[in-house]
Amino acid sequence: MATQPFQDFALRLHPADTVAVLKRMLRAGDQLAGDSVSVTASTDIPPGHKIALREVADGEPVIKYGQIIGVAKGRIAPGDHVHTHNLVMHAFERQHQFGVEVKPVPYHPPEAMRFFQGFARAGGQVGTRNYVAVVSVVNCSASVSRFVAEQFPAGELRRKFPNVDGVVAFTNKTGCGLQPGEPLETVERVFTGMMRHPNVAACVVTGLGCEVSHLQRLRETYRLDSVPVGGAAPVWLNIQDAGGVRKTVDAATAALRKLLPLANAARRTRQPLSKLVLATNCGGSDGNSGITANPALGVACDELVRYGGTAVLAETPEIYGAEHLLTRRAVSREVGEKLVSIIRWWENHVRLHGASIDNNPSPGNKAGGLTTIYEKSLGAVAKGGQSPLAAVFRYAEPITASGFCFMDTPGFDPVSMTGLIAGGCNVGVFTTGRGSVYGCKPSPCIKVATHTPLFRWMNDDMDLNAGTILDGQETVQQVGLRLFEEIIAVADGRKTKSEQQGIGDEEFAPWVLGPTF
Repeated sequence: MATQPFQDFALRLHPADTVAVLKRMLRAGDQLAGDSVSVTASTDIPPGHKIALREVADGEPVIKYGQIIGVAKGRIAPGDHVHTHNLVMHAFERQHQFGVEVKPVPYHPPEAMRFFQGFARAGGQVGTRNYVAVVSVVNCSASVSRFVAEQFPAGELRRKFPNVDGVVAFTNKTGCGLQPGEPLETVERVFTGMMRHPNVAACVVTGLGCEVSHLQRLRETYRLDSVPVGGAAPVWLNIQDAGGVRKTVDAATAALRKLLPLANAARRTRQPLSKLVLATNCGGSDGNSGITANPALGVACDELVRYGGTAVLAETPEIYGAEHLLTRRAVSREVGEKLVSIIRWWENHVRLHGASIDNNPSPGNKAGGLTTIYEKSLGAVAKGGQSPLAAVFRYAEPITASGFCFMDTPGFDPVSMTGLIAGGCNVGVFTTGRGSVYGCKPSPCIKVATHTPLFRWMNDDMDLNAGTILDGQETVQQVGLRLFEEIIAVADGRKTKSEQQGIGDEEFAPWVLGPTF
């Protein structure tokens, strides 16, 4: 038994909080003292988990971040471990006010604009990478696309075409058996978004020939032939029209051999930071995520917005219960109501399937100290900083606004990031407390560890350590600005840890809505 200084062992995130988050393991019988707090741990409590600071009656709300994260299941005594055994989600009505906390963006003056070296594309977009893509619009052509990409091994490709980052096959498990309307349009937005992506210099598109999302429909509906990808029009190939798998592979390979010199001719040029479109995501979150990496990413997002760039928050199930904090920052009632309508859609969606949004925190999230979706969401929205909410987009919809935006995506990381990238994000930041190894092509993805032990243990996968905040070595602001500099360096061409390991070919995962026919 020992008396431990509160500041060294715990964090109280808001004066109204009834719980604190532990920075270090607390043993049963240890006393926390300081900052007007004096509690004795009733059991061993791991780091990242919550300790009760005062008594909470059965059914009374538990407060963290100054917000409700659930209600007590039974009496919680001071010093108790607060987690899944005594804290449960309880539906409560959030007051969705619109635009009441919009603050003017303190933009940097034009003469202070910063720049990165990027690839200028048609339509004013700018790439941070220079890939050639083989896009399958249906699972039936997935093997063909993979066979084509395998004709261009990385080592040989870089020797012949040093300005090309790779040939990547975007294969998938959908494209047919889809419901008309939103289910079909959603996956088609993904396919067309990858074809038009600023990090893609040229592409070959493969299909079978009889699928719902067939090539002719895509070409006519989305006018893809009139929008050159990186300066080169897409090449379209159907297996049935070409005469089978081998003939399609041969034709696609021949087409790529003609496209590669065009892609290799692209050069990085000086581009303003206003051309960056940043995807933000968190995965394998823990009790530290909302304290270190996520708010630091929020600082970086705000700084990018100050330069006229775009930062996009996503993962709708992981803002649930905290969306009222975003509507208060909406630039208009229309923007705020669009976000609320998406929340209502998700409530109905899980109800139809007999599910609960509170099932979102994964076993790993809970092992890391997160208990309810409200708690997870309050930490997740911190990725969005403090800038006004400028626009809300559907899944994989082209991101046409600058500033801080939101995209409706599921919380599952590959599906979420696929939508963000298809929408046009040319760089991403992914925060993790449990240790996600996520990477994606064609956009580089910076992974940020929420605590120092993770950064050290998975150093081959983590790009930046936000655990220095817990360690008392840096502030959230300092880590956020350090992350901002990392974003610029990666946009300039610095390889992320996932890129160095070749990760990103298998993570393309469009969101499939509705029944499969």
